[in-house]
Amino acid sequence: MVCQLPADCLNEIFEHLDDDKLTLYSCLLVNHLWCEISVRILWRNIWNFRCSIFRQYRPLSVATSILSTLIACLPNESKELLYKNKIFISTPTSKPLFFNYAAFCKVLSINEINRIVDSVLRDEPTINSLSLKDRNFLVANEVIKMFTDQISSLNKLTYHHYNQHHYNFSFTYFPGVRNLSELRCSSNLPSNFFHQLSQICHNLRSIFIKFHNDDVPNELKELISLQNNLKHLTLLAYFNGSWKNIIPALAKHSNTITKLYLDSDNYKDNSPLSFVILFSNLQEIIFSFSFFSGTDFEDFKKLQYFNFPNLQILKFLDQCPKPEYLMKFLENNGKSLKKLYITENNMALSLSIANFCPNIKSLFVIFNNGEINILQNIFISCQYLESIKVWCGYRYLTEKEVLETVVNYSPNNFHELKIYISNPDFISSEDLELFFIRWMNRTHKRVLSLIIIKDDYCCSSLVNEGNMKIIKKYENLGVIRFGNKGYEEEEDEEINGYY
Repeated sequence: MVCQLPADCLNEIFEHLDDDKLTLYSCLLVNHLWCEISVRILWRNIWNFRCSIFRQYRPLSVATSILSTLIACLPNESKELLYKNKIFISTPTSKPLFFNYAAFCKVLSINEINRIVDSVLRDEPTINSLSLKDRNFLVANEVIKMFTDQISSLNKLTYHHYNQHHYNFSFTYFPGVRNLSELRCSSNLPSNFFHQLSQICHNLRSIFIKFHNDDVPNELKELISLQNNLKHLTLLAYFNGSWKNIIPALAKHSNTITKLYLDSDNYKDNSPLSFVILFSNLQEIIFSFSFFSGTDFEDFKKLQYFNFPNLQILKFLDQCPKPEYLMKFLENNGKSLKKLYITENNMALSLSIANFCPNIKSLFVIFNNGEINILQNIFISCQYLESIKVWCGYRYLTEKEVLETVVNYSPNNFHELKIYISNPDFISSEDLELFFIRWMNRTHKRVLSLIIIKDDYCCSSLVNEGNMKIIKKYENLGVIRFGNKGYEEEEDEEINGYY
């Protein structure tokens, strides 16, 4: 006799498979109940089929499958409208669908809908008087209207304006938006969009805004001011954009915001940084200022003396402030830090980490050739360190000396080593195996995650054929876990989902 688990138990199990799409796909084939539970999870955020931004954005077959399913979900009046305009998009089946897939969505991305429609219809022959742009808008608009009718509880809404049609949202007839917790938008959307949203949605926990100019609609300021428990804030300044005019609206949230991400590639950047001191309860700060943005981080001079007692994560993904400013900041805030990411190779700054960040668990900092003693000092002083990422190759430390330092000096809880390979370097199979043997014989045994990060133009001898045999041997013995990543993939992870 076959025993069937209750639906709520299966749902609890399948929730843990959210990041394992292949396993969820296999669950679709078991029976109707398993299929329904899996489909609900898979369609919760159907827009997350992403590739690297340097590769093709999304396989056309995936975009076609998503759009054809959505077209099949459209109400009859929408299908008739497309038919009258001679827009023919095939559906997966002529029979009624098993599920109303649109109703399962918890994330609505206007931009993803536009991209999918554009990629599918781009090469379709035009057999009506509509331009390609108008045809795409008509299809996307009907799909969006369907989502607003069918989604009963929306968690996340993404809508950026890139010289496309504006969609006439009517939030009055979109009850699911009342539960919205995350908004990602650009500041140049129609003011009516922000006004309508501000009348209904007061419980946003995360706001992400792209600024393309200095103008900020009053309706957007009002929307921000009306939120009751805003936790995460992301501000991006592009082209001639600046967030300076939104700062007064943020004052109300000075005690609630715990995560702040600031990003700018504006070469005439005039976006202030000193307003960060408004948020005394920050737990995470990420700065991503392009080296071409023109900023000199001089405004950080005001931040260096301020204390954030709860700050645990600090990242500078691109340009950094002057070392003396950052060192003073670490002196005031380093004791609480758990994760530090600095794209700077300054000896004094690296030494200050050992002095001011005793509780750090995860670290990335660049060491120049000949600075292996600084890495040793960090290991000795930071006894809670669990993970470190270092650059190896020309001008930097060698793979061999990094491995020797890790096995000799890393603290007991250390278990993850990420090596970014900037140039080919040499390490023999004998030296690599000796490292694994010594790691295996450490008193406090931990499985070591060894992750190699490399770009498309570099091939490290650490992962040559001979060394890969050694790596596989000690993987099978349970001494290490080995991983290989591209540079862009690693950088995407460091952004930590903000995008």
